[in-house]
Amino acid sequence: MNTVVAEARPAARKRAVPRLLAPWLQARGWKPFAFQREAWDAIGDGRSGMLHATTGAGKTYAIWLGALLAFHAAISPPKRVIKTVADVRSGKKTLLAPPLTVLWLTPMRALAADTLKALVAPVEGLDLGWSIGLRTGDTGSSERAAQARRLPTTLITTPESLSLMLANGDAQQILSSVRMVVVDEWHEMIGNKRGVQVQLALARLRRWNPALQVWGLSATLGNVAAAMHALLGHHDGVLVRGHEPKTLTVDTLLPSSIERFPWSGHLGLRMLPQVVDEIAASATTLVFTNTRSQAELWYQALLDQRPDWAGSIALHHGSLDKAVREWVEAGLKAGSLRAVVCTSSLDLGVDFLPVERVLQIGSAKGIARLLQRAGRSGHAPGRPSRITLVPTHSMEVIEGVAARAAVAHGQVEARQPPEQPLDVLVQHLVTVALGGGFVPDDLLDEVRQTASYQNLSQASWEWCLAFVRQGGASLAAYPDYKRVVPDEHGIWRVPDARLARRHRMSIGTIVSDAVMQVRFWSGKGGGARLGSIEESFIARLKRGDCFLFGGRVLELVRTHEMTAYVRRVSAGKAAVPRWNGGKMPLSSTLADAVVAQLEAASLGHFDSPELTLARPLLEIQQRWSALPTRHTLLAETLHSREGWHLFLYPFAGRHAHLGLASLLAWRAAQIQPATFSMAVNDYGLELLSSTGVDWATQLPKVLATRQPGANGVPSLPPDLLQEILASMNASELAQRRFREIARVSGLVFQGFPGAAKSTRQVQASSSLFYEVFRKYDPDNLLLTQAEHEVLSQELDIARLRETLDRIAGMDLDLHDLERPTPFAFPLLVERFREKLSNESLAERISRMVQNLEKIADTPVRARRSPRRTEA
Repeated sequence: MNTVVAEARPAARKRAVPRLLAPWLQARGWKPFAFQREAWDAIGDGRSGMLHATTGAGKTYAIWLGALLAFHAAISPPKRVIKTVADVRSGKKTLLAPPLTVLWLTPMRALAADTLKALVAPVEGLDLGWSIGLRTGDTGSSERAAQARRLPTTLITTPESLSLMLANGDAQQILSSVRMVVVDEWHEMIGNKRGVQVQLALARLRRWNPALQVWGLSATLGNVAAAMHALLGHHDGVLVRGHEPKTLTVDTLLPSSIERFPWSGHLGLRMLPQVVDEIAASATTLVFTNTRSQAELWYQALLDQRPDWAGSIALHHGSLDKAVREWVEAGLKAGSLRAVVCTSSLDLGVDFLPVERVLQIGSAKGIARLLQRAGRSGHAPGRPSRITLVPTHSMEVIEGVAARAAVAHGQVEARQPPEQPLDVLVQHLVTVALGGGFVPDDLLDEVRQTASYQNLSQASWEWCLAFVRQGGASLAAYPDYKRVVPDEHGIWRVPDARLARRHRMSIGTIVSDAVMQVRFWSGKGGGARLGSIEESFIARLKRGDCFLFGGRVLELVRTHEMTAYVRRVSAGKAAVPRWNGGKMPLSSTLADAVVAQLEAASLGHFDSPELTLARPLLEIQQRWSALPTRHTLLAETLHSREGWHLFLYPFAGRHAHLGLASLLAWRAAQIQPATFSMAVNDYGLELLSSTGVDWATQLPKVLATRQPGANGVPSLPPDLLQEILASMNASELAQRRFREIARVSGLVFQGFPGAAKSTRQVQASSSLFYEVFRKYDPDNLLLTQAEHEVLSQELDIARLRETLDRIAGMDLDLHDLERPTPFAFPLLVERFREKLSNESLAERISRMVQNLEKIADTPVRARRSPRRTEA
């Protein structure tokens, strides 16, 4: 069964502003947009749905005011009065606020605090008597205690906190009054396990209240109908679109010139003077980076360039202490900060109205992320937004014009929910068992109402039940894995208070390396908190080493009980922390747009400032080889002192290229025994062999993938999956992925507060489970899930299949090189990074660039080059 999508249409006549809202709207000089009225009507009719509109268009009030209109009369504060002991003594009378009615789910704590302010304003202005509260990981103990006594009418919370509420023994009693759930920024959660966690929670709430209304808010989605189905499951919904005009400018901060032989990050901080000028010309600017490491570097560079800006520029990322983040957010709202260097921690819908400009350092990697960050400027209906791309690589100059073209054509990436992640389901089973227990058949019907588990087999369900009951076939002898058992009435519950406490501490699907707190050393103990940092980074430092964190150069004094104690130093060579998750692949939408620009350049069309600047690079690439097009696959071969190189440019993103490189190397080795080393980036891949390979003959064979299918239509072979697994060290990759699955499923416990296990302990535990399962329980479905996640996430198997299918329909454009081309050069550098220090790498790159530039400037007739080059 599929969700029925009925798209709301503007009414033919102009409707009057609802009487309840009129005074509050008039006092602010606001007039509702047509899409807001449509949402109010749909909510009033008891419908669920999704609202898709641009950032800053007014989505929050479209849904919130609709909820107030729909529910205020039915749940208005009762006439009776209640009295506390303090009230009796003072003679004060207090009205009891309505029960919990609306749950507002948000993916980020910073967004939760901002949402709270937005929701409170009309409630207070209209004197409705509703109470509104916040419950996240930052909520204090006193507020939690108050909520334990009575929940507010509207609760703003996160998926993790909602799951914690579902794990309470009285969950049905306290949550059955909920009449609406609003999932904010649904595009941010749909494609990961947090979105699956939301799906399961909504299914549980619907069991208790079949008339529950669910609304999703989204701004950047390329598959809106599919996203709504993921949110609503088998339930019908209405799609409301915001069509209010919004001016968006996407431009590029161009350097004076670019290298014809680029390498990743070579521009980087060379753009600093221009970035400083742009910041100085605006009242408030957000400077987005893709990683926390990059944010630390750029913040320090800005201060070094403009020390007079100390105190007026700030740093914001998720590892900084809550107090630091709140100070920065307050400064942005007040307009007291000139600039903030930030990461995705400020991506979402926080309302920073004073922000005029957004700068994106490096590639945004995708159109949706670009639009999301652009919306941080001009964050109000009718206000223009602007984002300026700051290239750190010559190819990113071309990405600038490609992104602008994709935005102009409305091209945005689609996002799909994960398919049956059993680790999340296992966690949910324990949660529901804590929250009053469950009957297996009833819960299976409930789980199958979700999009991610709609095709869950009976066999997989029985395996999950056995896993939470005794840990599966190999752990039955250990009491810690008897987490859920049926009682005498056939209701499955958690029998042990200790196991219940452990599970509540582990709820959630966000998995990262163990983190250490960073504190100043006071001489006697811990001083002020600065934030947290991954243990794997601190483990590489010794006492006295310096590192950059929070915009400061810090010296490591000591480590103790998962805390790194530091002191501030004025100077010194500082290491930059490396956080996991830094290498995002280029999206297919943006990659296709880049290839379209390269094809235009191959035809002599340099119609934008970006292409004009990149023309010297592109002309050398075309002179020595060729430029890729949408119908040709560019391949290059080179014989150097290192061996025989193959460069291939599918423009499919680094994850898909890793899988493709492994597959091609494996296939080539089946034809002729050889050992290959590999390098990949977002644009292409390199295979290097020390023995000769006749790629002109072999490449068409190893690329041949299609087979005759039904009705003569070519299709991908069914054994492609086995080929890819055989071509890689799949066991090592799956074991690494299994560590995360083990944590989510509850196999591995990371410890109680103050007694957290180290990364080494957690990895050792998960590795032990992995080996035990492989040896004694090879049919364990968590092992199967680990393999699937390696393929779907680390290798992006869906995109790899799509790439292979696309390649099969393209003409192979193979060129035998005399020297590395501008496209090949970054791949050489990528491989060198793995075996050279920064100093020797920089020296070698400099020497290679000088040689190539000299050859590039030599007139064609006078140039005589050897066939073997110093790659």
